[in-house]
Amino acid sequence: MIAEQLIASNKTVTKSYKVDKGSENPKRSIAKSISWRLIGTLDTMLISWVVTGELTVAFSIGVVELFTKMILYFFHERIWNKIQWGK
Repeated sequence: MIAEQLIASNKTVTKSYKVDKGSENPKRSIAKSISWRLIGTLDTMLISWVVTGELTVAFSIGVVELFTKMILYFFHERIWNKIQWGK
């Protein structure tokens, strides 16, 4: 069921991208999202290391933060998709 929705959603995204040449290619958006998340996680690890002085603690915080931020961002986007303001 979820896989079917993802496939259908991907077809819609690809079709709308082809129609709107001014928007980004979805693959570029995915690459940007991944690179930004890695930068954010490295920043969190560095700050955690400076604050705690413990590299293992910093890595632990960074790993947890990596997943929690992705989950939070997903729900943040879903909520914003329901808001009509600015569309």
